[in-house]
Amino acid sequence: MKSLLALLSLVALPAFAADPTLYGRYENITVSDIGQTFKAKMDTGAYTASLSAKDIERFTRDGEQWVRFRLATEDADGKVYEHKVARISKIKNRTEEDSEGDSPETSSRPVVDLELCLGEVKRRVEVNLVDRSSFNYPLLIGAKALREFKAAINPAEKYTAGKPDCA
Repeated sequence: MKSLLALLSLVALPAFAADPTLYGRYENITVSDIGQTFKAKMDTGAYTASLSAKDIERFTRDGEQWVRFRLATEDADGKVYEHKVARISKIKNRTEEDSEGDSPETSSRPVVDLELCLGEVKRRVEVNLVDRSSFNYPLLIGAKALREFKAAINPAEKYTAGKPDCA
């Protein structure tokens, strides 16, 4: 056994990625493309990020799919935003699963690439647009975006990253 350990100590081990940054269950995140900071829920159970939007309208510009929308937040000023659509996401509406065990219905949501600032880290991530006005947090950060930020979540903590500062 000693010789095996000695041999293993001579073998180069693969380099591991840097440790993830630990964030709380809720964080403040600036959406640079919109110029606003939102309280966000960090949700490892969701795949994609979601931003609360209303009056969502898809249209074509120069042969490409675009979307226009307004924010569906308490302090929204009614400004209209337009972004190129990265893709259309099919989201399972689990809450609508009926008692007979039918599979959940899906909804289509436009997904846009937005630049997000969390703490001092800036990343461009996919964000789907949906009306979240009935939820406490207008921005939800799912597992795909959490990976972009190399984030781990401590559900017992809140707002550990402080005010976003990605100057």
